[in-house]
Amino acid sequence: QVQLVESGGGLVQPGGSLRLSCAASGSIFTINDVGWYRQAPGKERELVASMQSGRNAVYVDSVKGRFTASRDNAKNMLYLQMNSLKPEDTAVYYCNADIATYSSGNYFQKTYWGQGTQVTVSS
Repeated sequence: QVQLVESGGGLVQPGGSLRLSCAASGSIFTINDVGWYRQAPGKERELVASMQSGRNAVYVDSVKGRFTASRDNAKNMLYLQMNSLKPEDTAVYYCNADIATYSSGNYFQKTYWGQGTQVTVSS
């Protein structure tokens, strides 16, 4: 059973920083494409950053230059460093990963989601 667990959310003043972490656990063979999404109240979930395996991250325009996504494949960890936060960044943030598992001689590929972590930017 594979799980993604986010942490690092909280309340921060405008201009502040937060670092979100996403820990993947379970019978993981490899983690391929990953992403960070967010959903603000009354809005649809949007992709904030995506990172194909072995490639640099790609960001939505609204966070370019402020957010940095990274990954540590050895530790099965994903990170989202968020700087110069704005009130409009307030949302629940989710990590997402395409993960391959191995069982009984077979490989399985599935997309997993974390449970979300609340980020609130307010003075």
